[in-house]
Amino acid sequence: MSAKPFSSVLVANRGEIAVRVLNEARDSGRTAIAVYSEADANALHVRQADLSVCIGPALASESYLNIEAVLDAAQKTGAEAIHPGYGFLSENAAFARAVTKAGLVWIGPPPDAIEAMGDKARAKDLMIKAGVPTLPGWQGGDQTDANLKSQADTIGYPLLIKAVAGGGGRGMRIVREASAFEEALSSARREAKSAFGDDAVLIEKFVERGHHVEIQVFADAQGNAIHLGERDCSAQRRRQKVIEEAPSPAVTPELREAMGAAAVAAAKAVGYVGAGTVEFLLDESGAYYFLEMNTRLQVEHPVTEEVTGTNLVQWQFEIASGAPLPLSQSDVSIEGWAIEARLYAEDPFNGFAPQSGLILAYDGEVSNAGGRVDAGVETGDRIGTDYDAMVSKVIGTGANRDEAIASLRAALKNDPLLGVTTNRDFLLALLDGEPFRKGEICTADLDLWAEDASGPFAKPDPDHEAVALAAALLGATPQGVIRSGSVSRFDLPLIVNGEALSVRVEQTGPNAVSVAVGEDQAPFQVQLLDEDAPGEIAFRLNGVDQRAHVARSQDGALHIALCDQISVIAEASPWGADAASDPSKITAPVSGAVVAVNVKPGDRVKAGDVLIVMEAMKMEMRLSAAADGEIASVNARAGAQAANGAVLIELTLNSQEQSDG
Repeated sequence: MSAKPFSSVLVANRGEIAVRVLNEARDSGRTAIAVYSEADANALHVRQADLSVCIGPALASESYLNIEAVLDAAQKTGAEAIHPGYGFLSENAAFARAVTKAGLVWIGPPPDAIEAMGDKARAKDLMIKAGVPTLPGWQGGDQTDANLKSQADTIGYPLLIKAVAGGGGRGMRIVREASAFEEALSSARREAKSAFGDDAVLIEKFVERGHHVEIQVFADAQGNAIHLGERDCSAQRRRQKVIEEAPSPAVTPELREAMGAAAVAAAKAVGYVGAGTVEFLLDESGAYYFLEMNTRLQVEHPVTEEVTGTNLVQWQFEIASGAPLPLSQSDVSIEGWAIEARLYAEDPFNGFAPQSGLILAYDGEVSNAGGRVDAGVETGDRIGTDYDAMVSKVIGTGANRDEAIASLRAALKNDPLLGVTTNRDFLLALLDGEPFRKGEICTADLDLWAEDASGPFAKPDPDHEAVALAAALLGATPQGVIRSGSVSRFDLPLIVNGEALSVRVEQTGPNAVSVAVGEDQAPFQVQLLDEDAPGEIAFRLNGVDQRAHVARSQDGALHIALCDQISVIAEASPWGADAASDPSKITAPVSGAVVAVNVKPGDRVKAGDVLIVMEAMKMEMRLSAAADGEIASVNARAGAQAANGAVLIELTLNSQEQSDG
């Protein structure tokens, strides 16, 4: 593998890791080059790059997994090095070889090391020879059902069937008794074949109460290798990591030294160079067993950076340039604590279904409590369903674990992503649970809680304080009078997080209402105060002044982040329904002032482009195009008032143009 200095880096990835590596390239004085699919043409990583090239349509196999297209982009832009990020082509030995064959610097491990660790059976054999502890099990060439069943019965139950190729929890099945083996084997084979094109499996003893502990290793081309301590990734759902932390609450200094030495031995056994992670299963007795090695930078690498004071991406650059490791093992120290939560666009209370839509508010900035946010999106970006649902990583830091948890909670609360459903509330509930607080979560716990909807999986009841605030915002106009005119008391039917709820609203003063939610509790007294900050509402609830993050979508729904819950609240007959059903018209969702008109007749626009900005009910609303097209007419001007339901802009949609032709 060639190593030489380089002045430009092409990042063959997308999302937050592409943003991170591109920024590091620029910070080191190198040209930052992005590639993108047609679906990512306006993505944050593209906007932050010095140069960018479209490499194909949305389908990953035709863009981010297209080796030829990536290399062509490198040639067009004069890139001297390629960083693969994680996922996609990051652990593809053929890609690594193609990069070096093209005369480019590969910012990753040698292709032979990728291949050796990519085959789980081969990797386990290598670890046994290197003296690295491994789980009791079987891996071999005889893949007949009869042999596998015989080997399983010898090992004993419970056990784990694991696909030899690939990762990410796919092709894995837990088998607790002999009678369930055949069905589990067939299921694991089918999934492995579909995901990796290889249905070979291995069998390992399954540890019921285990911690997932991984060691960050780094090696240079001169033969030096060190470890940077451990990360605990035991909070997993279906073998997908949810929260990671460094150090691990289950690891002592003596255990860290032993596991670190084993991880370094694993890296040296395959001639490793660069950043890698050796994953172990730690049982309740303190014994640890090799699981696999990830031959790339991990999603959770920031927690290691925070407690070791290192910059692993810059280390990758330097090692790929031929430089030796900047530290020796004796120079590495672990100070403080860091915990990372993965923020996903998914609905935890609906089977974690991926979510999509326009982000109405998200800064992706560090909170006052410290910590760090690695984000791949910001306000105004549109989240699709073509790729992984992770939108950012939120990292809390502190001198100890309690401080790091508090820092992470503050970051999640103080900068909520509004407009698209995320797992934020689930993460807060998980952080607050006693098992996590005590550092006792094991790899199987989240899946057990999911079975009976307990712990963080328990769907919260509607937040009545948020409902009361929404009723005040929906019921009162900017002039402080009930929008129904002469009627001072009325029922307001709402849809709260998809469920119907009716409230009684009564005006009690300027910008003040009484809101009765249900018949068995006293009404809330709500007064809207002056706007506290952009995207925030200041209000008085039962005599106590508070603030909430609020954004309004084009269909009129309010997205309210109050305390630990994000609520989506709209009238049962939402304003702007005509606009939702007819994307060729942009209508005013409420009566209010037109702040800005961003287009004129003849302009070409794309779905998600902000066409008009309105202000009403102490909030700024960004009205966006729902589809691609051309502006046909503009019926509004900045500074003018617009009535609820007024047609502000009319578009000729691209599909209409095609059908007319």
